[in-house]
Amino acid sequence: MRPVLVYTASRIGLFLVALGVLWLLGLQNPLWLILASFLISGIASYVLLSRQRDAVSERLSDKIDRPKPQDD
Repeated sequence: MRPVLVYTASRIGLFLVALGVLWLLGLQNPLWLILASFLISGIASYVLLSRQRDAVSERLSDKIDRPKPQDD
């Protein structure tokens, strides 16, 4: 569960940083502020969080591939 939490917290953190920087730069319209922050944080997470994304993917694929116990 840890890789999922780290990745999620990192994504939220990148979004909040982008939101704060854009607000400080003078983008005051809430709709454009959120949309631009979402876009910037998405691009930044694609570049910066590839290692965490791979860990989440590996964790999820291991859970899916694990055999389920048989109930008789």
